[in-house]
Amino acid sequence: MCGIIACIGSDDAVGELLTGLENLEYRGYDSAGIAVQNGSGIAVRKKAGKISELKDTIARDVSNGTIGIGHTRWSTHGPPTDKNAHPHTSRTERVAVVHNGIIENYEAIRRKLIAEGYEFRSETDTEVIPHLVEYYIDQGMGVEEAFKTTVGELDGSYAVALMVHGTDTVYAARQDSPLVVGVDDGRYYLASDVPAFLDFTDEVVYIENGEFARVRPNELVITDRDGNVVDRDVETVEWSAEETGKGQYAHYMLKEINEQADALANTIAGRIGEDGTVELEAFPPGTFGGIDEVEFVACGTSYHAALYGAQLLRRAGIRTYASLASEYDTSTVSDGTLVVAVTQSGETADTLTALRAAQDAGAETVAVTNVVGSSAAREADHALYIRAGPEIGVAATKTFSSQVVTLALLGHQLAEDLEQGRPREDAAEFFEELRKLPDHIATVLETTRAKEISEEYFDKKSYFFIGRDNEFPVALEGALKFKEITYEHAEGFASGELKHGPLALVTEETAVFALFTGQNGRETRKNAEEAHTRSADIVAVATDGTDVGEFADNVLWVPKTHPDLAGLLANVQLQLVSYYTADLLGREIDKPRNLAKSVTVE
Repeated sequence: MCGIIACIGSDDAVGELLTGLENLEYRGYDSAGIAVQNGSGIAVRKKAGKISELKDTIARDVSNGTIGIGHTRWSTHGPPTDKNAHPHTSRTERVAVVHNGIIENYEAIRRKLIAEGYEFRSETDTEVIPHLVEYYIDQGMGVEEAFKTTVGELDGSYAVALMVHGTDTVYAARQDSPLVVGVDDGRYYLASDVPAFLDFTDEVVYIENGEFARVRPNELVITDRDGNVVDRDVETVEWSAEETGKGQYAHYMLKEINEQADALANTIAGRIGEDGTVELEAFPPGTFGGIDEVEFVACGTSYHAALYGAQLLRRAGIRTYASLASEYDTSTVSDGTLVVAVTQSGETADTLTALRAAQDAGAETVAVTNVVGSSAAREADHALYIRAGPEIGVAATKTFSSQVVTLALLGHQLAEDLEQGRPREDAAEFFEELRKLPDHIATVLETTRAKEISEEYFDKKSYFFIGRDNEFPVALEGALKFKEITYEHAEGFASGELKHGPLALVTEETAVFALFTGQNGRETRKNAEEAHTRSADIVAVATDGTDVGEFADNVLWVPKTHPDLAGLLANVQLQLVSYYTADLLGREIDKPRNLAKSVTVE
């Protein structure tokens, strides 16, 4: 869960590396560094801390050059210290490396190298790479052969970029960690993610698992494990540098909350026919005719979207399950199983592992993702894009809404394709309200009292979020958002479970957010009243016109809509409560402690 960047053929390698690192900081932000070929050696500057605090220190006294590599770190092996920051260098400092991923057999390689007289200066797994490359160079190998031989010894996941003093080339390899090349008229950029170089180019080439890249000014060569040259098309990405900036907002998270109306409009565009049919560009009618059951695999916010989607599919008569990707069991997979991997980035390690296991077990697979060309999109049998636009804030916001709506559309097609499916009897009403959803979200954003609510309750000790049916995944998501960015104790429950244990935690220091979005309101009201009689403060999140009774101390209203969609409006209110509470508490909202945006390690 780190970010790497390389510049080849640049007139300002230092400046472009630092820009790339700032653009990648959502992938890791506990240390950063760069290495630049400056004609007299490889100049390395690295330090623990945020890039914004280190920019001057990193760049100071570094002669500019045309080739360089950089890294922003989220620690896995070794704490965030200056020594553990990347780039890492070999014994003679003629080899420099940046790496994203985990080298699982690094201890064995480290022992081997120590026995050969190599000394290690960090606690990281990455440091074995430059030492091992230098070891093979000392054995008489050329740089490229030494690099490929080293990579062949690595077990685990990696996107690695390496340069050697005296050459004008960056060597790179990829296995289960993302790596993309930016192309700009003879200049090249290697990075973990496209936003790293969007300031410079929108032309990209994707590196696949098991492939190597040799990059020098005016030359990009990609080869497979056997050394065969791979011919890969240059693609144009749709995101712009402006889209990945904060604009007028204090934080990316607030910007992305406010972008939800536009994101959902993009998600829906062209996918609902005038006659109420669903028209998914990747799936002509009948695509899923042989499917017996559907299994969702996902992590974090995407898992909550999967839970929401699974409930919609079950109502349509389709046997559907949602599993945490890290806990996924393929024992129920058969030829009639469709496994849907839900992942914003398309690079989530646990989800990719589950996707591959499902394929090995014989399942048909679909990736529901936000990133064109991502690993999940390329590896699954089908890709369905949520089209939410770039999301930089670590805490997912607009992508949750777009994931749920995309899964609802997919569910409708499955109900049409599958013999056991039951298409909606209220399809006309549902799709009419779905078209209105962006406007309803805009209304929530314009009328919300979330900041006022946050000011009233920001000093509570515990925060509970409760709901039933499709409100339950929203309650889980509300609690996750709250704990992610406020660092306060927050939990989400199915409303009925409150009395089966969690009620013991309720005191006058508890705030309970209870969801009332058109279904099961009577039952949730009983559960909220149980908490209220035990001195908890109750904030109802309710559709207009709902009778929440006298037990609710405050109400956050959302426009009346179809019950299957109202949870998405409630979720916007909860996102805003989390944001404003975190702001009042002075938290690092876009970069919460211990977390990174793209979880590319298991």
